[in-house]
Amino acid sequence: MISVQHTTAPGQWTTFDWWPPVGWWPDAARDLLVSGPCSSATYVLPPTPSSVHSARSFTSGTLAGWGLHELIDNMELVVSELATNALRHGLRLAEPRCERPVHMSLVRRGSLVTSAFTDPGASVPVLRYPGPLDTGGLGLHIVESLSLRWGWSALAPHGKIVWAVLS
Repeated sequence: MISVQHTTAPGQWTTFDWWPPVGWWPDAARDLLVSGPCSSATYVLPPTPSSVHSARSFTSGTLAGWGLHELIDNMELVVSELATNALRHGLRLAEPRCERPVHMSLVRRGSLVTSAFTDPGASVPVLRYPGPLDTGGLGLHIVESLSLRWGWSALAPHGKIVWAVLS
């Protein structure tokens, strides 16, 4: 499902209904805001490994449509890492009948684009320092190195939104 320029009444967001309202921006990155066009696009990721590829394709198509071709490569990498984390650590598949989706949103404010993922998981994203023989654990380091800023916020009653701003 794709939603563009979705508007929602203000209130407390949950992982069940979070879609970026027009003008949304992460509070911790408000000092980065610049003037310019505002737009958003949202995609719901099914809980399958192929969703990461779909998220990358959605990202490149959206950024190309916005005329932001210079952001595509870096944003695809960030989206890959955040989508993988949301699907691997954020879904609560162990719970019976838990079919809460992962929502991915791209939000443009001028020349800045935020990639935001919501998931129902309780685990907090943390930069890890893996050992030399570990096969993973560098994803958030990639996100940090490519973004102007990244972070996360808790959603009620559970879940979180993880975001990264690129320019």
